[in-house]
Amino acid sequence: MAKKSPYYLEQYNEVKLFEYAWRRGLPLLLKGPTGCGKTRFVEYMAEKLGRPLYTVACHDDLSAADLVGRHLIGEGHTYWNDGPLTRAVREGAVCYLDEVVEARKDTTVVLHPLTDHRRILPIERTGETIQAPPEFMLVVSYNPGYQNLLKGMKPSTRQRFVSIRFDYPKPNVEAHIVTRESGADEELSRSLVAMAEALRRLNEYELEESASTRLLVYTAILIQSGLDPLEACQAGIIEPLTDDEETASALLEVARSYFGESREDRVIKS
Repeated sequence: MAKKSPYYLEQYNEVKLFEYAWRRGLPLLLKGPTGCGKTRFVEYMAEKLGRPLYTVACHDDLSAADLVGRHLIGEGHTYWNDGPLTRAVREGAVCYLDEVVEARKDTTVVLHPLTDHRRILPIERTGETIQAPPEFMLVVSYNPGYQNLLKGMKPSTRQRFVSIRFDYPKPNVEAHIVTRESGADEELSRSLVAMAEALRRLNEYELEESASTRLLVYTAILIQSGLDPLEACQAGIIEPLTDDEETASALLEVARSYFGESREDRVIKS
């Protein structure tokens, strides 16, 4: 079965900016809210440019060794095993570090020689220094709205990257994406986007994240599968956004204004 090409709808001029950065060997920083299309954009661009893609979902325990590689023991001897960053450099691939500020601080030191004029990856444990080929590109992302002072990206690191700011798509574009990705009809997609816009304007509940395009697609899929729209909104959007019951109830009232009562509400009234 042929691999399905990633679908991406350009918002501004991000495709051109990515191509310019890649051609000139510049590292790229994508910043924007969760679920707004950053990862899909990188997948789309890697395929468009015909380059392999190594994606790393960064987390608190991710170390420099996880990216560069380490010695392993096998069949009575030790051998070196390249990490995803090293493999990407060797192959001239695109290496994408998603939510890079979540990784341990020692990873930043590893990235610095790849993000200036040197474009090298020194491997201390083997003594090897790899010169990145022209095709290699380092792309990182993070959500500046979510990060706190302890996990923000240092200005000295940010200034090593060309940056593109992402946001949720414009309503008509987002509705088209939801329809395309879920198979939902346009009316349903427009209603979901309108509801998401209303949720994104709520400030009094101090949500860490807002309703993402990804969640809208999930919710549309649930509705297309036959789940009651309001129940789908609760499972696909509201519960992923908050654990606070009072906040969840308030968000559900917003959803109810777009999708009416759930089947459970109607049974109780009857």
